[in-house]
Amino acid sequence: MAVRATPRAACSDALVACGVAILPGFVDSALVTRLREHALALERAGGFVAAGIGRAASRAHHEEVRGDRIRWIDLPSDDGSENALAEALDAVRRDVNRSLALGAFDLEMHYALYPPGAGYARHRDRFRDDDARVLSCVAYLNDRWGPHDGGALRLHLDGGPRDVAPIGGTLVAFLADRVEHEVLPATRQRLAVAGWFRSRA
Repeated sequence: MAVRATPRAACSDALVACGVAILPGFVDSALVTRLREHALALERAGGFVAAGIGRAASRAHHEEVRGDRIRWIDLPSDDGSENALAEALDAVRRDVNRSLALGAFDLEMHYALYPPGAGYARHRDRFRDDDARVLSCVAYLNDRWGPHDGGALRLHLDGGPRDVAPIGGTLVAFLADRVEHEVLPATRQRLAVAGWFRSRA
């Protein structure tokens, strides 16, 4: 089972209140392990590429701005763990659509692997010429993450910044057009699945 008993309504309530929902334990430990092992096997086989900034002709790689390596996930996937995560996120989407009328439909997601010392500068999850992304989701796949490991997701909220440790199983969801955020450097490798629900054109 991918989702624990945490009510999905808690996600909608938090998104209404401040644009961000943080759900520890959203992904159960067995699924976290399967996703992590699958991702690391893909990485060892050379299946990850350096992440870029922008898109199409304007896409460029700037390691000082964004230092992760990524692997896009095609859905439906040949891997059952990826499909299980997508199904869990879709349950959130349905509840959020009912509560906030976001019109979120299509899901795109990728693995994001940050080597020690790498981060991602402050940004929003929308392209300047495309406002289709409405809901961002990050599911963490890290094992035995401690405070000394760093690598927090820093959310820039109206009341000030809030740091979320990338503990395996935690889901962070936020409104793509409202919440600026950044990834702080970690002292060890940091792994997550980042996803975005898009509205229909």
